[in-house]
Amino acid sequence: MQDVTDRSSDQPGWLRLDVHPWVFFTSAGIILLFVALTIFFENRVDNLFNLVQGAVSKYAGWFFVGTMNIILIYVIALLLGRYGDIRLGGEGAKPEFSTIGWFSMLFSAGMGIGLLFYGVAEPMFHYVASPLAEPGTPEAARVAMDFTFLHWGLHPWAIYALVGLSLGFFAFNKGLPLSIRSVFYPLLGERIYGPIGNVIDIMATVATMFGVATSLGLGVQQVNAGLSHLVDFIPQNTLVQLLLITGITAIATWSVVRGLDSGIKVLSQLNVVVAAVLMFFVIIVGPTLFILNAFIENIGIYVQHFPSLSTWNETYDDTDWQNGWTVFYWGWWIAWSPFVGMFIARVSYGRTIREFIKGVLLIPTLVTFLWVTTFGNTALHIEMFGVGGLAKAVQENIPVSLFVMLESLPLSAIASVVAITVIITFFVTSSDSGSLVIDIITAGGNTEPPVIQRVFWAVMEGAVAAALLLGGGLVALQTAAISTGLPFAIILLGMCWSLHMGLVHYKTGQGFELSLDDYQGPEFRTQATRKMPTFGRRQFWVPARLQRGTGAAVRPRPSVGLGVESGAGAAVASSAAIPGGSTSFELSPQAVPADAAGDTAASKQKPTGGEV
Repeated sequence: MQDVTDRSSDQPGWLRLDVHPWVFFTSAGIILLFVALTIFFENRVDNLFNLVQGAVSKYAGWFFVGTMNIILIYVIALLLGRYGDIRLGGEGAKPEFSTIGWFSMLFSAGMGIGLLFYGVAEPMFHYVASPLAEPGTPEAARVAMDFTFLHWGLHPWAIYALVGLSLGFFAFNKGLPLSIRSVFYPLLGERIYGPIGNVIDIMATVATMFGVATSLGLGVQQVNAGLSHLVDFIPQNTLVQLLLITGITAIATWSVVRGLDSGIKVLSQLNVVVAAVLMFFVIIVGPTLFILNAFIENIGIYVQHFPSLSTWNETYDDTDWQNGWTVFYWGWWIAWSPFVGMFIARVSYGRTIREFIKGVLLIPTLVTFLWVTTFGNTALHIEMFGVGGLAKAVQENIPVSLFVMLESLPLSAIASVVAITVIITFFVTSSDSGSLVIDIITAGGNTEPPVIQRVFWAVMEGAVAAALLLGGGLVALQTAAISTGLPFAIILLGMCWSLHMGLVHYKTGQGFELSLDDYQGPEFRTQATRKMPTFGRRQFWVPARLQRGTGAAVRPRPSVGLGVESGAGAAVASSAAIPGGSTSFELSPQAVPADAAGDTAASKQKPTGGEV
């Protein structure tokens, strides 16, 4: 036996994992298996994706519609109710980011690539193939914008608000780890630390991965379409898209390594600024008066038809139009919700519930409406009163529709380059934000996981997007969204009730309050301070002396990554030489033994018990 604290060379270097083993390895295994099977059975999975998409849309469409409306009603009730003054983090909590920086990050994470992909294409599709009006008529144009507003309006942001608020409340006010399972403590109690909690986090991880991969796949298709439209010798095919995924994922990996403040925040603010420049360019040089008139009228039509349109299920029409549109969108938003919700929670410390909902639900919705009106109504104006041809271009090739529209405006080449830049930056922020969130979940709630894990998940997102493109293109992307969104929709309904129970029993001053100085980070392994617990984390590392090539090979022994410092002395390691003297097992200096379930004593604190 020897004291590890005297062996600085055995401290962990960069090659270190800090994970919840069950969640991390099970989630990674499921995702890797999907990628391998999709690539191996590339010629067969296309039919399978079509079959799955049709079955889920047909038999679960009503469930998606009902879930989205229930959650929206609940979030609005929270906005207007008596819990609006509760502050995430306690009475003295101060926001970590400025309002502009906060909004930029949540908007980039929440919509991003999708608005660019469907901003022109969706209104044009509905205009020429309207389910509720004669195609090609002014009424069809109104219905087209009404459906587009429905799909991009209050409903998706209500989903994000629910998940983000739930995670923020139970983490910052109740002292539970920043993980999806934490939200269910009022319903499940101590069982969130066991297999049920693991399953919840695994479902959240898989849903997030495929939701983000769907957006990345759409984004890279559009980048390829734009480059091909601008440069004749660049083809629009899967090979080019795979190369683009590789390059853009590398940029996203750089952003992830840089971290939240210097990487993701900077890129989020950059792409919001560039996107705003593109939008106002179209407003100024496009049909300005038509856009301004349409913005007001579109909102009025949306409000007027909202109750009937948001509950429409094609019951008396005997059609399946919704399967490729509304049901896909609802599944996509739900699949995105763990990612966007956790990311919003992570950056919303210090906001009141009312301020949080206003910022997440109302403001992004208005900005989204302005974006959709700018691009959608410009496309409709060209088709209805201009040279036309956009409808045909959309039907032939959705990703190129944005660039065909820009071609009809002055300075089209410059505008197209700006559009490609916006798509790439949105791709990067979606990827790095998604990998950060997945890393937090699979690390048991640790918000500062090792860099190598962030790199792993960023690369994995690119791999899944590539596999989906190989396995069926747009159909595969849509199938991934709705099939992973369906089981998580059940989780979201339970989340509503669990959050309600938590708010009912919350009293100011009795919750767990946390300052940003004490927030989860590397200091937690060396300082005896008030900490937020995590779920069953274990560290696996190769000592720094090995990484520098100065010592013998070492095999790490799994250790609990976070525990309350005993103060009675540092943990000691039993260094048992393996035959041949090449490897040994070592215990993390700050680790404490795990119980039978693999969780630390700190992670089993009651959620309202003050200090951990």
